[in-house]
Amino acid sequence: MADSFNTRAQLEVNGKSYTYSSLPKLGEKYDLAKLPYSMKILLENLLRNEDGGQTVGPDHIEAVAKWDPKAEPQTEIAFMPARVVLQDFTGVPCVVDLAAMRDAVTRLGGKADQINPLIPSELVIDHSVQVDVFGRADALDLNGKIEFERNQERYSFLRWGQKAFQDFKVVPPNTGIVHQVNLENLARVVMEREIGGTRWAFPDTVFGTDSHTTMINGIGVLGWGVGGIEAEAAMLGQPSSMLIPQVIGFKLTGKLPEGATATDLVLTVTQMLRTLGVVGKFVEFYGDGLQHLPLADRATIANMAPEYGATCGIFPVDAESLTYLRLSGRSAELIALVETYAKTQGLWHDANSPHAEYSATLKLDMGDVRPSLAGPKRPQDRVLLQDVHANFDETLKTLTVNRKINGASADAINRLDSEGGDQLMADHLAAKPKSKIRIKDQDAELTDGSVVIAAITSCTNTSNPAVMLGAGLLARNAARLGLTSAPWVKTSLGPGSRVVTDYLEKAGVLTDLEKLGFYVVGYGCTTCIGNSGPLPDEVSKGIAENELVVASVLSGNRNFEGRVHPEVKANYLASPPLVVAYAIAGSVNIDMTKEPLGKGSDGQDVYLRDIWPTNKEIGDTIAATVGPELFAQNYADVFKGDTRWNQIASPEGQLYQWDEASTYIKNPPYFDGMTMHVGNIDDIHGARTLGMFGDSITTDHISPAGNIKKDSPAGRFLQERGVQPADFNSYGSRRGNDDVMVRGTFANIRIKNLMLGGEEGGNTLYYGKSGGAGEKLAIYDAAMKYKADRVPLVVLAGTEYGTGSSRDWAAKGTNLLGVKAVIARSFERIHRSNLVGMGVLPLLFKHGESAQTLGLDGSETFDITGLNDGASKTATVTATKSDGSRKTFEVGVMLLTPKEVEYFRNGGLLQYVLRQLAARKAA
Repeated sequence: MADSFNTRAQLEVNGKSYTYSSLPKLGEKYDLAKLPYSMKILLENLLRNEDGGQTVGPDHIEAVAKWDPKAEPQTEIAFMPARVVLQDFTGVPCVVDLAAMRDAVTRLGGKADQINPLIPSELVIDHSVQVDVFGRADALDLNGKIEFERNQERYSFLRWGQKAFQDFKVVPPNTGIVHQVNLENLARVVMEREIGGTRWAFPDTVFGTDSHTTMINGIGVLGWGVGGIEAEAAMLGQPSSMLIPQVIGFKLTGKLPEGATATDLVLTVTQMLRTLGVVGKFVEFYGDGLQHLPLADRATIANMAPEYGATCGIFPVDAESLTYLRLSGRSAELIALVETYAKTQGLWHDANSPHAEYSATLKLDMGDVRPSLAGPKRPQDRVLLQDVHANFDETLKTLTVNRKINGASADAINRLDSEGGDQLMADHLAAKPKSKIRIKDQDAELTDGSVVIAAITSCTNTSNPAVMLGAGLLARNAARLGLTSAPWVKTSLGPGSRVVTDYLEKAGVLTDLEKLGFYVVGYGCTTCIGNSGPLPDEVSKGIAENELVVASVLSGNRNFEGRVHPEVKANYLASPPLVVAYAIAGSVNIDMTKEPLGKGSDGQDVYLRDIWPTNKEIGDTIAATVGPELFAQNYADVFKGDTRWNQIASPEGQLYQWDEASTYIKNPPYFDGMTMHVGNIDDIHGARTLGMFGDSITTDHISPAGNIKKDSPAGRFLQERGVQPADFNSYGSRRGNDDVMVRGTFANIRIKNLMLGGEEGGNTLYYGKSGGAGEKLAIYDAAMKYKADRVPLVVLAGTEYGTGSSRDWAAKGTNLLGVKAVIARSFERIHRSNLVGMGVLPLLFKHGESAQTLGLDGSETFDITGLNDGASKTATVTATKSDGSRKTFEVGVMLLTPKEVEYFRNGGLLQYVLRQLAARKAA
């Protein structure tokens, strides 16, 4: 490693000597005092990885050292994370790809053991458990049993990977969610690692295959979510190319008022940052308010960086960071290293720290935060608690679009020009349809706005004792007054780690939550990712009877259309205490600030204010129950697993023995026929449109997720191979099989293809070789016909294309469908990167232009020219209609760095890495 600026130095801690790249020594040449904390982390990363200019040179280091906060990002740098963390939905395909790469590299003349993680890589199995059983004491055990039965083959494969790959560890199921396990145990904050025979100390940085990897920013660790293919490249020692970002400073002052929670704070922050616009930028929190923010609150805010659109949302290392490390049972040696290193490097934050300069700043007095929810379908759409009922009323009209009114669909009535149609709609909404059901030996009525799912679900909030114990204390107060959850509500408690259950038990409130139906259902991402499981039959039938628009209230961070449950159209994010409150009320058609939740055992009205715990009560309970011993006992053997895990048989050997009959694990086709020859980036001719979409198409719309429908292309594929619908499991669990996943790409029940007038569902118009009127087909079926015709495909889209979770299958599936280019008004950062990594060309409409302004309807053929082998920043698109008329327009070519151009020439990032490794062995 090069050291052009002579920054190598020695640090003595715990009787050990560490080599490190000294920022103060670089500061003798450049003024680093006003650099944001996150930029100093990037700077250290470049200093340590300088290699003479092949990847990192002096000019890259100088560019960050002289960072101009107001300049538009234009300088490319290479970032190398210290470690990678995976969850199983995205982790399984990562390991599948690595196993396939071992096969491929041997075919190219290399050796299997060249494909090995070169940095610590840890996978947490947390996305497979589903809420099949709820509201009973044995729910945890039964859901775990079902999980292992469904996922035996996947888990066997991961056990093989744990043995076959070096520096790769697996946290078994039933332990916790990846982000909380990362925060509570895996994070080092400062890494200690031997490199080339030298003991180094350097900042802990991380790539994660889940967009909410940013939760770790709360403890001062720089990291963010990446696609699986980018994570795999990092695991194989490849740096990630990025533009030096702008950094937004977010100043926090004051402290949260009585009755407000960290959830309310993060929903407020999310709304403010979304309004400002921070896509592709770092966000850094500072200010006097940090002294009033426990680490758990910081982690809550950092977790939702994808929701406010930022690459990361980071807090600096300070005394609170050390307090949390002690609380979570970290060793005294690690804590001493973190403190000494941070202070030596100028990465420590306290009242005397110099103020950084930022690209822009926001300010929030936390005393102004008010109880809020977000919904009904976007996390940035914050709604004050007092306005939720009005918000639902306003959205009900659009959410009833498919419901039939007096024999005619609401959609048909909406299209009528006469006042009669408007009156029919008004009369229908005023009638408030009801479905009578019998459930839990009670007669009940479901209406629009009935809450049918109330889930304290893992991710944003379950790492936070204040909101979790707050929910428990609220449940205690409610139970004492005789309140219960409404019988039609599917209640669930999915703690983010076993530590949460322990402190809920220690506080004596777990039994109170259970009295209201909130039994522990599993330790994993459940409702927030669509693993909410089936609704009770009575509830499903009641919803269908009048096509009711029902609601869920969950404590997660995602509520996009079709994500939580296919039968639930309105989804609201809320704090855990409010989840419990809405379970009691049973409806979002209530103003909780004024109306009673229900009647107590004495027949009197009970209001939210009657059962809401005080901040002091919550704080005292935390102090009495949450301690280092809980973390120590739960993480003592974190990689060991339970009896179920250890009884799973798994194969041996460096090369995986693929089972051709498997519908879970399959050798993917990405490397079929691959040679050492690198191709060119050619122009595209005669392309057809696979789909034309509007704004905010998320990876949840694109990537296969949730349940597999019986009559879908994926469902038919599985049945043809003898898999019964009861054994379909979910798309997420089958991410290791490309045959299943490609059939589910763009198949979301809520996606709207504008080629079909905005009709919901994964269909398109197939025009064939000669055009014609267009035949309505499932997107997969049309894509396969086009592939047989040797016709390339494009996708047309609006703004924020690819927002949502960092799902690599949104790009992999797009590639396998035969899509060569996506033309959009704007892209989400991770998805654009993933498209490049899979050899799909992202193209950008000019400002103010779109498919609509250009008069495109998806029936055209497209020629994309002027790519100049990736050297051109613009390209020309010629759209030819069936009558021969043409529309020509310019687009931006979104290959942002020279490295991305190289990836694209190779056919994708993994192919690039493979050729590099094979060539190294051949040399």
